[in-house]
Amino acid sequence: RVHTVNWRLSERSCDALSSVLSSQSSSLRELDLSNNHLQDSGVKLLSAGLKSPHCELETLTLSGCLITEEGCASLATALSSNPSHLRELDLSYNHLGDSGVNLLSAGLEDPHWRLETLRYEEAAATDHQSGRGGRAGNLFSVPLSAWLIRP
Repeated sequence: RVHTVNWRLSERSCDALSSVLSSQSSSLRELDLSNNHLQDSGVKLLSAGLKSPHCELETLTLSGCLITEEGCASLATALSSNPSHLRELDLSYNHLGDSGVNLLSAGLEDPHWRLETLRYEEAAATDHQSGRGGRAGNLFSVPLSAWLIRP
């Protein structure tokens, strides 16, 4: 378990974390990067580690990391590329917009995804630059299996 909340991590840090996630000896199961200015470019680097067959991460918290639709696209690609172990994803206090949330929701049709819970609360517009969450927006935390409709 690694918690790096408010450590001022940046894109470069994500490159190093990606290497850890893709290492054969990686046993990291929980990673909390909340309130770091990772931005979409950092999430793209981190997603490269999530694509690795050696990645066994189960919980990823990216709350308040200045992520937009572009970051969601990187995460969705990573989850589709690898039969991921990821079960919980927290993207609260970012600016994903409807299209970003829809990208992740669409992945539920992919049988490789093991994601069970997606947390998201839209950050207030004034909090976009700081990366910190503000007033509550669209909060949801849902067991994603409830969204699956099977014949």
